[in-house]
Amino acid sequence: MNESYVMPAEGATVECGMRPVFRVLGIRMDAVQIPGVVAKMEEWISRRQGAHYIAVTNVHVLMEARHNISFRRVLDAADLCVPDGMPLVWIGRLRGHPLKRRVYGPDLLLDFCRDTNAKAYRHFFYGGASGVPEALVAKLKCQFPMLEVAGTYSPPFRPLTTEEDVDVVNMINRLNADVLWVGLGCPKQELWMYEHCKQLRAPVIVAVGQAFDIHSGRLKQAPVWMREYGLEWLFRLAAEPRRLWRRYLIYNSEFVFSELLEIVGVKKFD
Repeated sequence: MNESYVMPAEGATVECGMRPVFRVLGIRMDAVQIPGVVAKMEEWISRRQGAHYIAVTNVHVLMEARHNISFRRVLDAADLCVPDGMPLVWIGRLRGHPLKRRVYGPDLLLDFCRDTNAKAYRHFFYGGASGVPEALVAKLKCQFPMLEVAGTYSPPFRPLTTEEDVDVVNMINRLNADVLWVGLGCPKQELWMYEHCKQLRAPVIVAVGQAFDIHSGRLKQAPVWMREYGLEWLFRLAAEPRRLWRRYLIYNSEFVFSELLEIVGVKKFD
């Protein structure tokens, strides 16, 4: 077992060989923390044995998988499916895993850049509105002057043609990226990784969602105390009620009700 993984506590679920995992409404979660994820990413870069993708999973992502079997296959196929949302961390603890923090996408991006700043890994940033990935790179370069940027690409707000899609994949491969950061929003970013993983040569692909907007300065981040107590959704709902009301009010309520049924043993989710 790789030492970067969190050792499971007594009674915790262990699947996928010796890798500690737990399940939430039937969806696999890897019981890891950010240092373990960073170590695993570096291992994949060192080995360069194909592309590996990481699904940074919160309640929204999980409920999308519950409603769509095709999307669930995307999470099942991920090399790591990590708990981004605090409710998933709490459930992991309930299952016996000593999880202290969530694997928050924006934090994972910063921590990886900080921990590997001197290692000359090549980063590619795919996603965000026009100008956002470039603004993100400018901010990151201020914090991490040795950061190597292979390239950026902001896709149009429409499906790419087959020719455009091939050109983008060829560009990323030609620029020899070590880490491909994807910021397209759920479920688009997870589907993109799943559909392109076998075509890409970057050993690590990570979907980090709103990290592009947050670290570029385009989106205001919730206060730390709200993030740590699982209230980030309330902050975002207050900021964008018309766009996010369905996601948070309906999906969150459905998640809480379903998980309570699972915890008390009334229903088992496959």
